[in-house]
Amino acid sequence: MLEDRWSVVRMSFSITMNLVLLLSTSILCIGVFSEEASKPDVVNVGAIFTFGTINGKVAKVAMKAAENDINSDPSVLGGRKLTISLHDSNYSSFLGIIGALQFMESDKVAIIGPQSSVMAHVLSHLVNELHVPLLSFTALDPSLSPLQYPFFVQTAPNDLFQMIAIAEMVSYFGWTDVIALFSDDDQSRNGIITLGDKLSERRCRISYKGALSPDLTATRSEVSRELAKIQMMESRVIVLHTFSKTGLLVFEVAKSLGMMGKGYVWIASSWLSTVLDSTSPLKSETANSIRGALTLRPHTPDSKRKRNFMSRWNQLSNGSIGFNPYGLYAYDTVWMIARAVKLLLDQGGTISFSNDSRLNAFVGRTLNLSALNTFDGGKQLLDNILETNMTGLTGPILFNQERSLINPSYDIINAIETGYQHIGYWSNYSGLSIVPPETLYSKKPNRSSSNQQLDSVVWPGGETTKPRGWVFPNNGRELRIGIPKRVSYRDFVLLVNGTDNVKGYCIDVFLAAIRLLPYAVPYRFIPFGDGHKNPSYYELVNKVFDGVVGDIAIVTNRTKMVDFTQPYIESGLVVVAPVNKISSSPWSFSRPFTPLMWAVTAAFFVIVGAVVWILEHRINDEFRGPPKQQIVTILWFSFSTMFFAHRENTVSSLGRLILIIWLFVVLIINSSYIASLTSILTVQQLSSPIKGIDTLISSNEPIGFQVGSFAENYLIEELNIPKSRLVSLGSPEEYAHALQSRRVAAIIDERPYVDLFLSDHCKFSIRGQEFTKSGWGFAFPKDSPLAIDMSTAILALSENGELQKIHDRWLSRKACSSDSSEAESEQLDLQSFWGLFLICGIACVLALLMYFSLMFRQFSRHCPEEPDSTSPVSSRSARLQTFLSFADGKVEKPKSSSKRKRESISGNGYHKGEESTFRSGRIERDISHERQSGGSWLVK
Repeated sequence: MLEDRWSVVRMSFSITMNLVLLLSTSILCIGVFSEEASKPDVVNVGAIFTFGTINGKVAKVAMKAAENDINSDPSVLGGRKLTISLHDSNYSSFLGIIGALQFMESDKVAIIGPQSSVMAHVLSHLVNELHVPLLSFTALDPSLSPLQYPFFVQTAPNDLFQMIAIAEMVSYFGWTDVIALFSDDDQSRNGIITLGDKLSERRCRISYKGALSPDLTATRSEVSRELAKIQMMESRVIVLHTFSKTGLLVFEVAKSLGMMGKGYVWIASSWLSTVLDSTSPLKSETANSIRGALTLRPHTPDSKRKRNFMSRWNQLSNGSIGFNPYGLYAYDTVWMIARAVKLLLDQGGTISFSNDSRLNAFVGRTLNLSALNTFDGGKQLLDNILETNMTGLTGPILFNQERSLINPSYDIINAIETGYQHIGYWSNYSGLSIVPPETLYSKKPNRSSSNQQLDSVVWPGGETTKPRGWVFPNNGRELRIGIPKRVSYRDFVLLVNGTDNVKGYCIDVFLAAIRLLPYAVPYRFIPFGDGHKNPSYYELVNKVFDGVVGDIAIVTNRTKMVDFTQPYIESGLVVVAPVNKISSSPWSFSRPFTPLMWAVTAAFFVIVGAVVWILEHRINDEFRGPPKQQIVTILWFSFSTMFFAHRENTVSSLGRLILIIWLFVVLIINSSYIASLTSILTVQQLSSPIKGIDTLISSNEPIGFQVGSFAENYLIEELNIPKSRLVSLGSPEEYAHALQSRRVAAIIDERPYVDLFLSDHCKFSIRGQEFTKSGWGFAFPKDSPLAIDMSTAILALSENGELQKIHDRWLSRKACSSDSSEAESEQLDLQSFWGLFLICGIACVLALLMYFSLMFRQFSRHCPEEPDSTSPVSSRSARLQTFLSFADGKVEKPKSSSKRKRESISGNGYHKGEESTFRSGRIERDISHERQSGGSWLVK
């Protein structure tokens, strides 16, 4: 019994040990299996493309080549094998999505593709949830934002850069309007939206967007209808952004419609370069239909690896498809995934997948969505891809912060008869150039217009001259040019009665500018107006014309409706009012200064003289003497400085300083006086109560304006003048009558009209300055290229002098030719100066009277009359002779005390200055001596 129990225990122990051993073995096996599962021998990658397309065929060959090269080098994946599973979406987005779901079920670490942006938008949502990186080098829609689709990576230059390149080409050639023709799918539509943004940054625009059905569904009839509409439009620059099938169909139809001939410009996106590169030889029909078109090709720098790969392309593809740059991007994309996987494993990461708990609800359903697994290392693998820094067949591969490849660039290709020619490059670093972009990276970027260069282009129709880029709408019909049917001032625009002949200043300027255009412009003039009054220029500009020519002022409200050319004549509103000529006055010489100015000037003469006398009185003998003499000295010194004729010397430093300052003031006053007096006496002086626009605004007087002019609206809206004060006038005769009859106080009109009016009416004048600044120009519909070309022609007319000749021929007239008042106004008559002569004459007479009265007084006192026994006649004769001798004698001035002192010391040794010498005593002695001698007088 005991033995049986012991046997049972031994058996139980043995079973337990076996179970423990089995469990341990199982655990060990599970651990080994888990480790092997996290580091599998095969790395699975999926690829979704339409392998019937050019890029699909090229991508298939390139990806298989990369797979073989990676697997042949054990160091790349550490001995693991890379397997790329291909799925053909066969032009169907639905089949592409199905293929992606199948790849998710089979635990793919990454997916290359899809080929189109339509599928990329859908699949990006899927890979975002399952953390499987999705890499594409053909789905290049600019709207595939890394913020919205973090697991989607574009491994070729985004279409944003292709659109920038096209916009810069348009700007480089000087075109402003383009027509966009595109397939109505996500990639093409969003690319055109981006193109519009980039064109607007360069002051260009898309004038029309023509949408075609998505690739494969576009029909010939649809393309024909769209091109027929474009053919009737103004722009001749067409950007074609689509895919190869639709694109070639468009060119074929365009060729049949004559749209591949002279004058057209076609710019195709990179789809055309893939056709040129991978389809060899092209069919003759295809080659003829695309001749002259420009296209872009992704630029890849030359390298030995690239040349080696291209040399074995025919072997890889078995001659099934020609090589194009997207094969290089496909090859590099596979290598990017391989390097990122190796880095993931080296970082200790695992390749493992787990079920998404959110999909458990779909277990047992027909779709079997629960089989979709989340890649646990997907985020880390994505980071490794974005941190790629390697040199591939396409050159350096590095992503910036926006997850775009750095330094994207394109070759610019021109399709010609023998194939294509290379005309330049575009890079995001330096713009357009004729040297490879990689040679410019070592230099500072230079995007200036002078640095942008391209080689010569063969345009559609075989032309080598750059096309204008636009034609007149409706396929070149005659332009309807509106002209005002004026009834006044017909020097500007004149419609000859009974004929279609139009002439005038504005018409001649227009015809001269038209002749300078590098192309023919068919046109005919359409008069506007009833012929009884000047038409409304606002209505004329707003009328449906292809252009408006005439005396049209460039003002704000009109620029909102049309585009104006460069002004061909300056204009602006001025005030015209009656004036009266100011007659000459005897006191004209006093007019330069106001009475206050005269008073202040005179006062300062006295003040400065007094100040100098005070500073000099104690140290300068010339400023000493009796009080009366010192007063005279002050007045003489101060007023003589007016003519810089003062003879008194200044000794003190302060006196000299004051004198220098005062002489400078006197110089300015004299110069100003002379200039003002010259102007007053030589320029005809006119007076009027109207001084300018301010006078009119502050008054309540009526104001005249020309019918049809913008002056009415300006006065009402800008200057707030009541409409009741405004009087409409239609002709120069009405102007003159209204001003003379005081019906209006003044007239406000544009300067060219006023100049003609004043040339025949001298009783009126411009008062004040122009209070608006504008000009006259020709008007064209908004965004019309003709406005730009005509502006250039007007500038050329101005520079070569032709514009001035036209002006002189029509508008130059001799002002006020009816009389000779202008010549007379340049002569100065006595009327302007007899006041000065009168003052001077009165001063002379008064001085002589005072002088002779004093002389007679002295003569009478010193030469009293004595009785003579001789005859009275002889006595009077002797008396007269004595007076004449007295008047003719010289009076010596008394010497100064200092001089007398020096003479006395040097001569006699005593002071003679103390002796008083009287002039009267000397005169008496001389007279007595003369009487005794009977000789002539000499008073010393």
